[in-house]
Amino acid sequence: MNIILIIIGFVLLVIGGEFLVRASVALSFKLRLSKLVIGMTVVSFATSAPELLVSLQAAFDGVSDIALGNVIGSNIANIGLVLGLTAMIAPLYASKEFYKLNWPMMMIMSLLLYALLKNDRQLSPQEGFGFLLALILFLVILIRRSRKNEDTETPDEVDENLAVVSTFKIVVWLLIGSAGLYFGSEWLVDGAVGLAKYIGISEYVVSVTVIAIGTSIPELAASLIAAIRREKAISLGNLIGSNIFNIGSVLGITSIFGAIRVESPEILQTNLFWMIGFAAILLPLVFLPKRYRISRYKGFVLFGGYLLFIYFVLT
Repeated sequence: MNIILIIIGFVLLVIGGEFLVRASVALSFKLRLSKLVIGMTVVSFATSAPELLVSLQAAFDGVSDIALGNVIGSNIANIGLVLGLTAMIAPLYASKEFYKLNWPMMMIMSLLLYALLKNDRQLSPQEGFGFLLALILFLVILIRRSRKNEDTETPDEVDENLAVVSTFKIVVWLLIGSAGLYFGSEWLVDGAVGLAKYIGISEYVVSVTVIAIGTSIPELAASLIAAIRREKAISLGNLIGSNIFNIGSVLGITSIFGAIRVESPEILQTNLFWMIGFAAILLPLVFLPKRYRISRYKGFVLFGGYLLFIYFVLT
């Protein structure tokens, strides 16, 4: 029964997230926001909704480990699993924004998260609000820099056909998306807690593996399909941006509703170091030996590292 709840929860999260993204983009067009702003803010927030709802549900249920494990595991999976497998099929390329803005911001927020949790073993509402403000500042800088860059392309996630969607359809999509995310997150957390008790492992282990991989499946599927078809795959900047959003919005907003406490010792002893390590290794991989390129063998390195992480977590 727990497995069924987890599967149904994942399906509802995927459906709810998709409808929420469509409704958010269509509504943004009606508010006359530019496609650049929509792609960098609205779409990014909407695609983080599944992780946010799972973490909020876990926090409300008093299971802080799932709220933390969801973000830590997702950030590791974004680099090790999604980026690793995608690069193994087709190389990815990084722009100069990678080391000028995106990567430094990801490292700062990752290290700050560790420092704050290490300090008093919790992320307080004030600290969460600080993360959210840092995310908003990052987005403002990113949008301003992108507007100055004439080579900036329209984000692929923004479907121009959504500009002509009726208000009634937007409302229906919002209702479907909200219901899917609400029930999906509730059943997923309930199933994860039940599975952990049945197997005899901690909720954190389930969250950092099963839940984290599950919430990364949509991005992974889209990336692999694009790579196989030799279409433009997800950019390195999008993946790094997702990690920044996970810390800034998911943990930031969740902790505002109530402090997120560290309950499992492995969070501070090992897994946060894995998250920081995967983030840090991107810099030398992007520059050595060929600059601005994540080649196939680098993808093997990242994916191999992710398998090693899963092995250590489960054992």
